[in-house]
Amino acid sequence: MSDEKGYDTSDTGSHGGEARVYERYTGWKGIYYHPITQVSMLGFVCFMCPGLFNALTGLGGGGQVDSRTNSNSNAALYSTFAVMAFFAGSVNNKLGSKLTLLLGSFGYCLFIGSYLAMNIHPDAGGFVIGAGAVLGICAGLLWTAQGSIMLSYPTEAEKGRYIAIFWAIFNLGGVVGAAVSLGQNIHSTVIGNGTYIGFLVLTAIGITLPLFMADPKKMIRTDGTKVPIPLEPSWKTQIYGLWVALRTDPLIILLFPMFFASNWFYTWQFSGFNGAIFNIRARALNNLLYWSSQIFGSIFMSFILDLKRFRRRTRAFSSWIILLLMTFVIHTWAYFYQKSYTRDTYPPNDDSQKIDIYEPQYIGKAFLYVLFGVFDAMWQSSIYWLMGAMSNDPAKLAYFAGFYKAIQSAGNAGIWRADAVLTPYMNMFLSTWILLVAGLVFALPMIYLRVKDHTEAADETMYA
Repeated sequence: MSDEKGYDTSDTGSHGGEARVYERYTGWKGIYYHPITQVSMLGFVCFMCPGLFNALTGLGGGGQVDSRTNSNSNAALYSTFAVMAFFAGSVNNKLGSKLTLLLGSFGYCLFIGSYLAMNIHPDAGGFVIGAGAVLGICAGLLWTAQGSIMLSYPTEAEKGRYIAIFWAIFNLGGVVGAAVSLGQNIHSTVIGNGTYIGFLVLTAIGITLPLFMADPKKMIRTDGTKVPIPLEPSWKTQIYGLWVALRTDPLIILLFPMFFASNWFYTWQFSGFNGAIFNIRARALNNLLYWSSQIFGSIFMSFILDLKRFRRRTRAFSSWIILLLMTFVIHTWAYFYQKSYTRDTYPPNDDSQKIDIYEPQYIGKAFLYVLFGVFDAMWQSSIYWLMGAMSNDPAKLAYFAGFYKAIQSAGNAGIWRADAVLTPYMNMFLSTWILLVAGLVFALPMIYLRVKDHTEAADETMYA
């Protein structure tokens, strides 16, 4: 057994006993360098940054009366996100996941600060839109580094569990943010400055957390295999690696429709449902329920995806069937609500006519919103797990995560812009339903052809 500090870039960590095995750290070092500890720290970075961003966005209109500014800001955000994420795998492999994560966290603080500025200066809409564009660049970096770390640190048998751990901690950001918002706005009709200041302080703390994470080069998985780290090739080689990743694993393209749909549904859920028909108090409570339910959704899906009594291929097909059933159940239910209102039913600037938490009709709609949160966690967890089933190599996974976030954000930019130009809610809802079904249909042959019971060494090869 090799010295624990040794390093061999030829290690792949693939199944079959071929990978070199290292002695793991013990004592406090063992706790700090344990993959679960590092993935948990990663979760807290996302708790403080995108988690609080989600809490803000989930209020509908970002908590602002003028939801069009929020929608235009999100359109700018996801446009730059889509472009940056496509190349972020190359940046991650050149700079390293830790530095990429650090750089990516900065934009969230700026974005939340822009909403505070708009609350103080109502004519600051341009600043909010500009901050959204900057955040898109940063988010592309953060989420690509996140995907590389989360999917490469666990062994094949642990990936569902690690995804659930990350997703639970990450969504605690949304839970805490929503709880703070609910407490401060339970008797309010608009979001107060205190909510934004609280979010801003927490996000600023989150920026510092990547500094305390371990160097990926020192990470050893629980089975003793090293996490292989790229050898810092040139920028030209890294950009070329985007093409190589697609050429060597073209079936990733069949996941692109699933990627595209993965945040498309947020706009109708947050703006066309929560923001459209509920008052600020109900929206805040719905927000709390939504992000809390994400934790249970990710835990449930991780249980299915890591169930050792079944082959990995069986687990993949089982998760597909569950997602298909959930898609039709919750959207059939939602259809009966959506057909009862339009953009003109509830005045956008008058909360007095919207649904409150004390009204009888609130309960059923709130429970549906809980299922939206469960479904979101299940959908995203399944995407990450499928990518993780294709490779264990962090360089390749960084490219995959970049593709995921680029395609996802392109869809998100389009649907937020559609909301900004007042596309009918029913059209947004039906497009959401159709895209989810299409994503699953395209993913099925990929699961059949590409998901194996164990990742082969050839699947780790980027360059022949």
